[in-house]
Amino acid sequence: MGSPKAAYQPLPGSIMDVDKPFYDRLAVEEGRELVESFVLPIRSGRAWEVPAGYVCRISTPEGPQVGDLNVWNRHNPRERLWASRTRQLQAAHVTRYDRLWSTLPYLRPLLTVIADSLESYGTDSEGGRVHDLLGTRCDPYVNRILSGADYDFHCHSNLVRAVLPYGLTEFDVHDVLNVFQCTGLNDEDRYFMKTSPARAGDHFDFFAEQDLLCALSTCPAGDLSIPLWGPDARDPIEVCRPLGVEVYRPRAELTKDWSPPPVASYAGRHGMAVPVGEKA
Repeated sequence: MGSPKAAYQPLPGSIMDVDKPFYDRLAVEEGRELVESFVLPIRSGRAWEVPAGYVCRISTPEGPQVGDLNVWNRHNPRERLWASRTRQLQAAHVTRYDRLWSTLPYLRPLLTVIADSLESYGTDSEGGRVHDLLGTRCDPYVNRILSGADYDFHCHSNLVRAVLPYGLTEFDVHDVLNVFQCTGLNDEDRYFMKTSPARAGDHFDFFAEQDLLCALSTCPAGDLSIPLWGPDARDPIEVCRPLGVEVYRPRAELTKDWSPPPVASYAGRHGMAVPVGEKA
């Protein structure tokens, strides 16, 4: 594979510039206050809030397990993770200092990754990388196509159940960040998934750039070492494990000069201005 220059090249000083020392200070665990903690059982989903300026950790307390993550603006669910634009602005697999970006017309960071215990994994010999934005959640509709059977605990369904208490529905569930998932494109340019390289105690930390609603599914495929579909498929429940979630309030002095990012500054006319000489 060649190395052409990335298409999306920001101007210096744009919102895409990351203040790395600021996020490095936030990544230091000393002095944080734990405000919420829970363990998400296998093949389940749960939603929770992360206030702007707080830190959230997703972890693998018992070993490798893939988690499918959705993110919304807590006050406006129309602003939510835009996976494809994040792939273009950041990368198809995210790690420390990368951001997850929101949908139009907002287009601003939802969160910034500040720590990733799998950062050193890099690219393996088959082109696999972790924390995937290439694919999306497993769902019962594609499962019906691929297997001819119904199953109600795919990540899509887990996320649907998770957001119902917040007044959201299936239509609000969107393309995910697959945390701890190892994926890539093969020589036929087709998506592949590999066994998660995570171990017990690995973690993925992010800083909330806005008031967030997050939802996470513990994937029913577990660590992906057993295929869900194809000739070798079988129930992979033996490789399913829980995920941990913790929300922290950083030390106040770390965020005293920080403020949530503004929405995109485009005026929003879309070429529909009133012609000269006409009344508005």
